[in-house]
Amino acid sequence: MFDLLAMTLSGDVVTEPAGQTEMLDWQWRGEGILELSPRQPCEAAVVISAGIHGNETAPIELLNQLVSELLSGERQLRVRLLVLLGNPPSMCINKRFVEADMNRMFGGRHARYTPNDESRRAQELEQVMALFYRSATAAGTTQRYHYDLHTAIRGSKHVRFGLLPLQARPKSEAMLAWLNAAGLDALVHHRSPGGTFTHFSSDVFQADSCTLELGKALPFGSNDHAQFTGIRRALETLVSDEPLPVREAPAPLVHYCVVQDVIRSREDFELFVPADALNFTAFSKGFVIAQETGKTYKVEADEEVVLFPNPNVALGLRAGLMLVKM
Repeated sequence: MFDLLAMTLSGDVVTEPAGQTEMLDWQWRGEGILELSPRQPCEAAVVISAGIHGNETAPIELLNQLVSELLSGERQLRVRLLVLLGNPPSMCINKRFVEADMNRMFGGRHARYTPNDESRRAQELEQVMALFYRSATAAGTTQRYHYDLHTAIRGSKHVRFGLLPLQARPKSEAMLAWLNAAGLDALVHHRSPGGTFTHFSSDVFQADSCTLELGKALPFGSNDHAQFTGIRRALETLVSDEPLPVREAPAPLVHYCVVQDVIRSREDFELFVPADALNFTAFSKGFVIAQETGKTYKVEADEEVVLFPNPNVALGLRAGLMLVKM
């Protein structure tokens, strides 16, 4: 049986780029890119991506298992599905990226970079997504979804959380119900556009999109898949168009909104968040988050929590987010 992950990591030329089972047709669209179509009409076109950062392996393994179940007939496909393993070269060396962070390159931002493997791959993924949604619409689908699966560099007070891109239209109630059923601990609502894959799919294709952070980044084979039961069950119901699983998380989903984007603009940028601080660590009003020539970032609300603090990002990129509860 076709093994998506093994084929992607091997780099071998695919001699049979298309095939079928009793229940679906599949087509290899490029390195780490597999499209699956059911044999009956369906309403939803779903993109599930993982490995945009190559060292975030648990979602890649999770997605590979789901594809294996669909191809073997163990699970029925009732949506049009595009599966993307984003950055195969970085997956092969177990690093976040090779030359530059691909998840800052979408929405055409790849053109701002000196051409490299990541910028070319971001452009390829944009084109593949466009072709998929276009052909799915022609085939009669009326709903578009995109879930981009990640794990975080540092630990987190909320182990599993989602990031919703800025969009003018209301958030999809169906998507919010699915995210709740997946057992996420928190949802973060962005206030500004960005170069992420999910902002691209939401903005350009009006897909209901969310970036999912599902734990800590570990090498292939080191992940405890018992920690991913909620998201695995939710993905199974998504692709098989089944009733949502019962939420198993002990606490209700917490919603946050971004109130500050901390940008590293100068070489003398300093971040004062402790290096061992977990994501969603709280800071009180007046705390100096970061400083550089001409700019000081302070906590402005009574309490703000930090997300993705990283003083080592390239100039012009986000070195952290500050959030408040909604």
